[in-house]
This record gives sequence, structure tokens and C-alpha cells, in this order.
Amino acid sequence: MSILVTGGAGYIGSHVLRLLRDRGDDVVVIDDLSTGRLERIGDVPCVTINLAADDSPDLIAQVIAAYGVTAVIHLAAKKQVGESVERPGFYYRENVGGLANLFLGIEGTPVDRFVFSSSAAVYGSPASSTVREMDATQPVNPYGETKLAGEWLVRAAAHSLGIKTVSLRYFNVAGAGWPDLGDSKPLNLLTLAIAAIERGDQPVIFGDDFPTQDGTGVRDYVHVSDLAAAHLVALDGLAGGLEHDVFNVGTGTGASVREILAELQRVSGEDREPRITARRAGDPATVVADITRITQELSWRAERGVADMVESAWSAHLHERAGLAGVPVAPERA
Repeated sequence: MSILVTGGAGYIGSHVLRLLRDRGDDVVVIDDLSTGRLERIGDVPCVTINLAADDSPDLIAQVIAAYGVTAVIHLAAKKQVGESVERPGFYYRENVGGLANLFLGIEGTPVDRFVFSSSAAVYGSPASSTVREMDATQPVNPYGETKLAGEWLVRAAAHSLGIKTVSLRYFNVAGAGWPDLGDSKPLNLLTLAIAAIERGDQPVIFGDDFPTQDGTGVRDYVHVSDLAAAHLVALDGLAGGLEHDVFNVGTGTGASVREILAELQRVSGEDREPRITARRAGDPATVVADITRITQELSWRAERGVADMVESAWSAHLHERAGLAGVPVAPERA
């Protein structure tokens, strides 16, 4: 028996993969390597498949048969909000079409457990600052829409295929569990700020007039290692049966943009005053996960805080910089 991790060569996927390997699970990866890196996964078998391609169901079925797959953790997806607005058709094809093809490949196989990578983007701009799983899902961009549609598809496939499924709604993921697995794509607050520092620029704050303690937006940031651990807990929970099939994954506490940037300034030693620009349309003041359900039902709770996220992200950045400069740096646990 083995576990298939789609997108296992990516930022989050490689963390999930390493935790699975550390506890002795047999694992195989499917990744199109559009953003993933083979060096992240070591000696784990990786089959290059574009899940959205017409021939992928047959290829997926072959992988499942060849490696004796009985469980799937699905992380492969496009995840840039701005790009999804510019290319909605592409996002629906890749994220929803790819998921549909994955289930077509699973049909008639021994796979009986499935963990889906969803997102807090399904909530859109929530009315309450603390978000519960039963709150309204009203995504405000195509990326969030594809994640919500994915949850619907996962639920329908669970019923039709008779498999156990769960969807994990990620909040704001940051940090690195190991320096060689850092998030090198400048697509979120922390990686964008690190990239700005590397260029000699000022980090940017979008709006400092929110009704929060320091005027900047407050979000729930979760360390990627805690998020990865949540996947294993959810997968194991499916073996014993779960009451619910959707869980928030966050810390249950918020940190402001200015707090994150101040921590980065401390860790990096770079004294760069952030540049304030106008708010982005649709940005709520505060969004924090209610983690009551995952804590009570799966006994999961985040173990790391903002300092851990920022310190590990900066260490991973230095590791990446050294590697690009041709200086060998041995991977180590953060």
C-alpha cells in the first residue's frame, strides 16, 4: 500500500511528502513540474503528468496500479489569485478539470481515502472576522471558485465511488520546515517582502487605515510544517471515520501585516520602512480561522507561531541564495 501525493514536488507538497517518508509510509508523486522541483523529493518516485490533459486518467490509473496506491493527497493546482482573474478558463481547466481527471483515474481502483487541498479563499470577504466552516462560501475570484467547485466535486465523488474524503481549507501558509523546502515564489506577504529586501526595495503595505490595532490587515498565518502535519492527521482520521468532511487549517489567532514585516526586519537585520499604498479592492480588515472543529475532531493544533514562520522563511531564503551562488549547503531540519 502506498500514498499518492499530487503536486508533491511543490512547496506544500514536499513538506507533506517528507513527513510521510519520515514516519515510514511508501509514497509516489505525480507532478507536472511546472512549479515543482525534483530535488525537493529525493528518491521518491515521481511520474510527470499534467492532470488536466485528456490522457491523464489512464496514466493516473497506471500509477495507482503500479505502486499499489490506496490513498491520495491532492495538492496539485494553480494558486495565483491575480492570474486566475486574468485567465479564469485556464484556472477552471487546471484546477477543476485536473481534479475531475484524477477521480476518473481513481474509478475502479483500491483507493479508499482522499485528502483535498482547499483554501480559505472559498469564504471570499466574510462578514465575520472569525470564520467557521459552516459560514457562507462566497469566493470573490476564480481561484476561490475553483477551490469551492473542487470541494463539491470531492463530495460528489465520495458518494459515487464510496471513498472517504476530506477537504482542508488553508489559511495563510508561510515558513519552511527545512531550509531546502522554502517557498521561493514571491506570491504572498512574506515572500514578496523578502524579495523586495533582496532587491534593495521597501516592502509594501496595502492600506494602513483598516479598523485594526495598527491599521493594517490582520490574517491567520499557519506554518507550512503544521499544515503538512494536518494532512497526515486528516488522512489517518479518514481511516477511523470522521463526522465532518471540511476543516479550517489555521492557528485561530491573527497577526497584522505590520507585525509580520516588523518580525522580518528583526530577523533579517534589514531596516527598511514599509511603503504604504492604497487598499486592494475587497480586502477585509481581519480574517482568522475558527479551528474548533479540527481541534476537537482531529486533535490537531498549530505548534508554531509568527516568529517561527519568519525565521524559517528567512533561513530558507539564505539557503536558496547560497545555492544559487554555488555554495553547497546541507539540508537540515528547521
